[in-house]
Amino acid sequence: MTDSIQDAVSAVYTAESRRVLATLIRLLGDFDVAEEAMHDAFRAALEQWPREGVPGNPRAWLVSAGRFKAIDGLRRRARFESLDKDGAPPEIAVTDDAAWKDDESVEDDRLRLIFTCCHPALAPDAQVALTLREVCGLTTEEIAQAFLTPASTLAQRIVRAKAKIRDAKIPYQVPGPADLPDRLDAVLRVIYLVFNEGYSASSGATLTRHDLSTEAIRLGRLLVDLLPEPEARGLLGLMLLHESRRAARTSADGEVILLDDQDRSLWNRELIAEGLTQVEQALGSRRFGPYTIQGAIAAVHAEAASAGATDWAQIAGLYDVLLRADPSPVIELNRAVAVAMRDGPAAGLRIVDTILGRGDLQEYRPAHAARAELCRRLGRSDDARQSYERALSLSRQDAERRFFERRLAELRLG
Repeated sequence: MTDSIQDAVSAVYTAESRRVLATLIRLLGDFDVAEEAMHDAFRAALEQWPREGVPGNPRAWLVSAGRFKAIDGLRRRARFESLDKDGAPPEIAVTDDAAWKDDESVEDDRLRLIFTCCHPALAPDAQVALTLREVCGLTTEEIAQAFLTPASTLAQRIVRAKAKIRDAKIPYQVPGPADLPDRLDAVLRVIYLVFNEGYSASSGATLTRHDLSTEAIRLGRLLVDLLPEPEARGLLGLMLLHESRRAARTSADGEVILLDDQDRSLWNRELIAEGLTQVEQALGSRRFGPYTIQGAIAAVHAEAASAGATDWAQIAGLYDVLLRADPSPVIELNRAVAVAMRDGPAAGLRIVDTILGRGDLQEYRPAHAARAELCRRLGRSDDARQSYERALSLSRQDAERRFFERRLAELRLG
């Protein structure tokens, strides 16, 4: 096999494997059968594409190959079972081939998969774990690290969730208009989790995973088309505004660049314009929630000509509103950073120390990073060093680890 074909298969796997899986789950009606079928399809691609060339529509080819291999496997299994039981082979319930080819517009298979993973019959933790595993393709170990949960516990949670979907015959579909609003909160939550994993990867060699954040934005746009509710618009706007800064967040060699030091000419103005429009429409509805408020905060950053021109008073005020709408230690921490920028590092540090003193966010890396930065600005080098070391110990992200090590080296040099 030539390297170019192998590279082509690898590229298709990275770009399309989760969409292929989502379609196969719909066609085959079973997560595990679909996953096995997808891997069979990619094995077939490695064998056939070197002889036949890469097909014009690799995803369609892989879906067809996976579907036929799954049907063959199910038929063989049914034949053996019928021989054992001396009876007729059982029927195989597989959606027919024509159905998936005509059905790829608004009701996107990955969106259907998210709604299935977020079905109210599943516990919230299971919804998130299953979505990150099946929609994002994160490994069980990666999800377990993100949730500070043993991998074995996480694996059991995912297995139980799949069994629940199968046994309860939860439909693989976007719910009808009457049920959509009740299912929206969970879906918005997991789309934002997908985006966050892409915007700030929990582990790995690079700070971001462009494939995940791009996919989350695509799903966000799809959701707004399907259900133009204010919070769906607010979330889409928030993601677009964050994504607009991607090119400025790391240097050419992958080093982290903090917001204050970013070259704002690298910010994507088209994404900013689209994000601002979505946030403004959501705010104008007067039926908005936490995602829209976060979008409004991102909008203030986006509209500032320079770091020094940022309206921190407005941002701190928006965090006050957000904290009332959606109280959590993480939002409290973000508000502390805004207060530090408005009133000085000592004011922010008092809030951070209160949060950590309560025992909240002890395992949350950004809390220790924020404390370290505020201590550094106050000239409290020993406290800053301790907090950077704690943040470093919690980090599994290479670029971020290098940033903390650089800060520690700077502190040692005085």
